[in-house]
Amino acid sequence: MLSALRNAFKVKELRNRILFVLGMMVIYRVGSYIPVPGVDLSVYKEILFEGAGGDIFSFLDLFAGGALKNFTVFAMGISPYITASIIIQLLGGIIPYFQELQKQGPDGRKKLVQFTRYGTIILALLEAFGITMTIRAAVYNPGFFNLLLIVISLTAGTAFLMWLGELITEKGIGNGISIIIFTSIMARFPSDISRMTALVKTGEVHFLNILFFLILAVIIIAGVIFIELGERRIPVQYSKRIVGRKVYGGRSTHIPMKINQAGVIPVIFASSLLMFPAVISQLIPAKFFQTMASWLSPGQPLYIVLYAALIFFFTYFWTAFTFNPEELAENMQKYGGFIPGIRPGKATEKYLEKILVRITLAGALFLTVIALLPYLFTALTKVAISFGGTSILIMTGVALEVMRQIESHLLLRHYEGFMK
Repeated sequence: MLSALRNAFKVKELRNRILFVLGMMVIYRVGSYIPVPGVDLSVYKEILFEGAGGDIFSFLDLFAGGALKNFTVFAMGISPYITASIIIQLLGGIIPYFQELQKQGPDGRKKLVQFTRYGTIILALLEAFGITMTIRAAVYNPGFFNLLLIVISLTAGTAFLMWLGELITEKGIGNGISIIIFTSIMARFPSDISRMTALVKTGEVHFLNILFFLILAVIIIAGVIFIELGERRIPVQYSKRIVGRKVYGGRSTHIPMKINQAGVIPVIFASSLLMFPAVISQLIPAKFFQTMASWLSPGQPLYIVLYAALIFFFTYFWTAFTFNPEELAENMQKYGGFIPGIRPGKATEKYLEKILVRITLAGALFLTVIALLPYLFTALTKVAISFGGTSILIMTGVALEVMRQIESHLLLRHYEGFMK
C-alpha cells in the first residue's frame, strides 16, 4: 500500500489531483471556523441544541463537521444540495421532460445539474430563513438587515460548498460531495474521542462498552470492504467479424455487476431526506410539528423504520439510475456480443434485469443492517456514539472509491496499484 502511494505521487497529474483534494479539504475546514456575524453563540446553542429538537440538530451537526454548533457560514453544510439532487432524480422518473434530459447524454446532464443548483439555492434560502427566525432571540440586533445578512451568509456558505464539491469532482479524485461529508465526519473525531475518554475516566461509560464499539467498527469496515469489492461476473462472448482483410471480435469477456452498485449514496440520501423534514418541523412552532420532530429524532422507532425503508428504496433507485440493462443489451447486440445461452436483444435485457434485482437485494440488506447497527449498540450498552455505523459506512465507502480511482490511474500508467 505504501509503495502504491509512492507511485501515486510519482505521476504528476495524479499527484496534482490528490494535492488539490487535500487543499480543498483545508479550505473547507478553514471556512468552518468563520462565524456568522451578529449572533450570541451561547443563546443560539440554548435555543437549537438544548431544546426538544437538540438530537436532530446534533445529528445534522455531524454532517456539518461542527459548523452548525458553532454557527459558521458552513452551518447548513451540503444537505440542501443533496436534497435537491434527490428531488431532481425523482422527477426524472415521473416527468417526461426530465426523462428526456436523462437520455440526452452530456448536454442533458448539464441541464439537470443546472436545475439541481437552482433547487439547492431555493432550499438553502428556505432553510436559512427558518433557522434565522428560530434563533432570532440570539441575534444582537434583530433588525431586517441583520436578519437578511444571516440568511445570505448561510445560503452563500451552502452555495460555496456546492461549487467546491463540483470542483473536487472535476479536478480531484473521487466524488466532491462525498469528500466534503467525509471531511466533516473526520473533523468530529478528535472531540468525540476526547468526550468518550472523559466519560470513561468519570465512570459514566464502561471501558468494555468502548471495546465493544471498536469491535463493531472493525466488523462494519470489513463488511463494507467485502460487499463493495463483491461482484457477479456475467460472461460475454463476441462473435468474429471480418471487415476488409481484418478480423474483429472473437473474444470472451465479462460484465462486472457489483453487489452494492449504489455505494454509500443510499445512506447519505436517506439521512439527508429524514433530516430535512425534521428540521423544518422543528422550526415551525406548532404542536403537531413539534410532535413530528420528536418522532423523527434519530433513534426513535419511526425514524429507524423510515431510515431502513429509504435506504432500501434508494439502493434500488440509484442502481436503476446508474445501470441501464436496456442500453447495455443494445450495445452488446450492436457489436456482436451475447451471453452464452441467452438470445441477444430483449432476452438479454430481461436476464440482466433479473440478475440486477437479485444482487441488489443483498446490497440493500447489507446497507440497512450496517446503518442500523449503532442503534442496536446504543440500546444494549446505553452509550450514544455520534460517529456510529452510518459515519463509518460513509467514510469506508468514500475511502474505497478514492482508492479505486487512484488504482485505475496507476494501472493506466503501468504502475502497481493497491490491489495485488
